[in-house]
Amino acid sequence: MLFSPSHGAGAHHLYFESSTIVITLVLFGKWLEGRAKSQTTEAIRALNTLRPEFATVVKNGQPELVSIALVKVGDLVLVKPGERIAVDGTVRSGDSQVDESLITGEILPVSKKVGDKVTGGAMNGEGLLTIITNAVGTETVLARIVRLVESAQAKKAPIQRLVDKVSAVFVPVVLVIATLTLIVWGLLNGNWEAAIINAVSVLVIACPCALGLATPAAIMVGTGVAAQHGILIKDAEALELAHAIKTVAFDKTGTLTEGHPKLITMQSSAKDSDAQAADELLMLAASLQAGSEHPLAKAVTNAANAKDLPLQVTQNLQALAGKGVLGEVGVQRLYFGSTRLMNDLKVNLSKFKDDALVLEQEGRSISWLAQARDLDHFAPKLLGMFAFGDAIKATAHQAIDDLERLGIKTVLISGDNQGSASSVAKQLGISEFYAQVLPGEKASIVTQLKQDGLVAMVGDGLNDAPALAVADVGIAMSSGTDVAMHTSGITLMRGDPALVAHAIDISKRTYQKIRQNLFWAFIYNVVGIPLAAMGILSPVLAGAAMALSSVSVISNALLLKLWRP
Repeated sequence: MLFSPSHGAGAHHLYFESSTIVITLVLFGKWLEGRAKSQTTEAIRALNTLRPEFATVVKNGQPELVSIALVKVGDLVLVKPGERIAVDGTVRSGDSQVDESLITGEILPVSKKVGDKVTGGAMNGEGLLTIITNAVGTETVLARIVRLVESAQAKKAPIQRLVDKVSAVFVPVVLVIATLTLIVWGLLNGNWEAAIINAVSVLVIACPCALGLATPAAIMVGTGVAAQHGILIKDAEALELAHAIKTVAFDKTGTLTEGHPKLITMQSSAKDSDAQAADELLMLAASLQAGSEHPLAKAVTNAANAKDLPLQVTQNLQALAGKGVLGEVGVQRLYFGSTRLMNDLKVNLSKFKDDALVLEQEGRSISWLAQARDLDHFAPKLLGMFAFGDAIKATAHQAIDDLERLGIKTVLISGDNQGSASSVAKQLGISEFYAQVLPGEKASIVTQLKQDGLVAMVGDGLNDAPALAVADVGIAMSSGTDVAMHTSGITLMRGDPALVAHAIDISKRTYQKIRQNLFWAFIYNVVGIPLAAMGILSPVLAGAAMALSSVSVISNALLLKLWRP
């Protein structure tokens, strides 16, 4: 037909556009797949940036800056205030506060003294530490976290498995039908030209344009409308899987809570403990700590600023490494710090002993304010007690309630202490929780939960990265670390846990559209292929039906733009 000249009403019709469309859609699908996989190595690069490149090693009594690759087990490593700890080890000398939030998720700095273990990558506070190296290179906790993320990412399933399975059956079946149409028409009627036209009609109407568009069209519209509402879906697999989630596991710090300590309560030792006495107590504590970058100091000054309390000038301020601070506010010499500091000063804490015990069991951090006596042989006088904690986010209750209405089980997995995790779980109505969990253990718990169905992990920190990677769907807060966002398939652009239920809802709607699109893609074939094989449907009408199926799929996918949380 290509080489035989024909004009006018008897002209032959040629159908080259179908092959062009098929090739275009295949390449487009490959592009989408490559785009979805482009983020997989960024999490590993972000993790590796946390490894210090140099360490200060003490050799022959003299500190020497060397490459981290040259540090060996047993070496003495000097860590200055404000430096990142280079190796896993044990404190040999010094006291300090160490920020280990990247490992445990705990927002409060942890006091470290001789004999305590420290983790490479943690941030040292105001004290000078000398550490005996216990692990280097691939054996450090940070290196093990990297391997966990790499292993979990390698196990991700291929995208669009449903369409792949359908296409694997659909295409061969269509080819068989077209071949049978050609043979039957050619042998029975002897009209091989009609046989070729009918076989081409079968191929044209069965051209998998709509099938190729069914999934990517719905996914592109779904991800676009989700982004408009603060939900960034980074790959199609996460969107496809989220609709079937049975369990959502939450990290605590920074996910369900604000992520930084606040002054929860305080009690004054004044005989007439009233609002004025409480304000006086808060003013003294805030004046003593004004300008400090310590998280608890910021919590105190923020509380004082919220009440517009006038702060006084502090003189002779002195940091007591790992314990607290000492300074003079007006004519008063004040101590503000931990229970350990008060015990060293022999301050009588009996008045608030029971209250402090209850608060500590709830996971609160306790600090005290004491005033030095005029005579050295008198113990300082206790002025009051301060309790700090991580406040629950305003939308956390709504997030848990929304998930329960969807029939989804919620679990809390936290690196914080038992009391803190228990308190948050109880307030939010979460019946199952895990406390004092390390990153590798978080991943193991998520793996166990997957036995009951698909699991989503919601977190914001480096310590959540292995669990985010091993979960069927990882959901990260944009307010968290880059590592968490790179490892997860979904990122919530606002630090709002209520968006988790919205992300699952848009996934359900998108998956419905994918199934509907596949239905429209096949209904034309179910009806059209038999008509084309019987010679009732010409190639022209077959091409029109093929185009109509694609329009139906696109139009149906565009209905997702009407979605609202």
